[in-house]
Amino acid sequence: MRTSLASLDHAQFDVCVIGAGANGASAAHHLSAAGYHVLLVDKDDFGSGSSSRSSRLLHCGLRYLGTGDSLLQFIRHPSRLRFALRMAKLCMDARRQMVIATPERVREMKFHFPIWRESIYRPWQASVGLKLLASMAPSDVPLKQRMYSPEQAKTIPLVNGLRDWDRLEGVAAFTEYQIDWAERMCVDASLDAERLGATVRNYTAVTALKRSAKGWEVGLADILSATTATIHAKLVLNMAGIWIDKVNSTSGAPRRRMIFATKGCHIVVQLPPECADYGIVTYNSLNEPFYCIPWRGLHYFGPTETEYTGDLDAIRAEESEVEFLITEANHLLPGLVLKRSDVLSTWAGVRPLSFDPQFPKGKRLSELHDLGDAGMPDVLAMTAGPLLSHRTGALEVTQLVQKRLAPSRPARPVTFSARHFQGNGHLPPSLDAWAEGALEELRSAARDEHATNLRDLMFRRLGLGWNKTMGYELADRVAQAVADIYGWDDARIGREAAEYRAALRDLYGIRPQ
Repeated sequence: MRTSLASLDHAQFDVCVIGAGANGASAAHHLSAAGYHVLLVDKDDFGSGSSSRSSRLLHCGLRYLGTGDSLLQFIRHPSRLRFALRMAKLCMDARRQMVIATPERVREMKFHFPIWRESIYRPWQASVGLKLLASMAPSDVPLKQRMYSPEQAKTIPLVNGLRDWDRLEGVAAFTEYQIDWAERMCVDASLDAERLGATVRNYTAVTALKRSAKGWEVGLADILSATTATIHAKLVLNMAGIWIDKVNSTSGAPRRRMIFATKGCHIVVQLPPECADYGIVTYNSLNEPFYCIPWRGLHYFGPTETEYTGDLDAIRAEESEVEFLITEANHLLPGLVLKRSDVLSTWAGVRPLSFDPQFPKGKRLSELHDLGDAGMPDVLAMTAGPLLSHRTGALEVTQLVQKRLAPSRPARPVTFSARHFQGNGHLPPSLDAWAEGALEELRSAARDEHATNLRDLMFRRLGLGWNKTMGYELADRVAQAVADIYGWDDARIGREAAEYRAALRDLYGIRPQ
């Protein structure tokens, strides 16, 4: 169970990490392995924010090699070419690290980039870009790129439903990877940080940051019990993503905007079974990236790309955004004839891009900021850190901390192994086929993994929510199975199930039949 907040009052830590998404959890994991006494807190559950609402792709870096309408841009501006090559190589290295170190959380898929007569790129340009990427790919995680002619592409599932075959000039194909279960990856990193000596607490909000002789006093509030505490940390890492500005505001330092929030929505549909493991990447009518991505027997289309200024704790796909995605999907694959009733669920997330007046839509480059010049010495913050590079970002954070602060404990090896489940490897079995031994997996998560409610269990501990119905019909059964562990009576069981289903309707657009 979670360490009580009262027991932490006035405790001293080397580093306090705020935010337990992919970047925060990974930073806490690496720092704990490096020998630092770490406190990791999140105002919600581990991995419940933007990390759970992305497109889940381990991008190969092809987008960095895009030149717009002419290769002359790279010739005229060699620095752009050097930057593009460096970023593409970082992407290839980051995805290899995930594929090799945590294969349980990664899925391979076949991605296809169609090129029409009116496209800004020609088939030869796509071939050059992919061959360049392939030269950067390690032999154990190859890119497997090739170019299909229109006639050859007609034999490829999903791709054979593309629009405007009379204007199609070719289809570039390559291997892409997907983080199948980003939420569990955050939980795994948080729990392994705990094994290495960190104190980890979900549902713990930061209420105040105050400079002191010991570094920083960090005011904390338990969201579930309304208890409070103050801890001391020599250094603070603000890894709160879209909430970074809110956390910084608790220090009383001069206001400095760091986050430009953009919203990305997705719709989930059921496509024919032969389309499994086949995806498409292209551009929508606004010339923004648009994907059709396979996932757990389903496919999702997205994302959208709009500035978001709404409630950061109530992010959902609005009907106008859903209709936009349906229209774009039908334009790309006209044979689908998708209707609103075909949308099984939706989700929306907000990207914590860097605020920079020179980038009116936000700066996408991951940045690690030293906030000393903003009146917050010994506070670091990361903006625009993508899911893809969360481990390389954590290494960068650790190296910077090591330059400022000596660890207080011996270093230990960092490991990335995912939790394995009885009888089904890295994924838990569905409840429909649960035997007594498998049911214990659910009870073990309730006892030992800091889960506090049904959403924690269904989405981030066991993944039972990530299916066609998002576990709508399982809520009562799961709540009953763990009621004795949590001390839930019949009324509480009913309330947990009702709140879970309400969240599915409100945040994920589930419309049960």
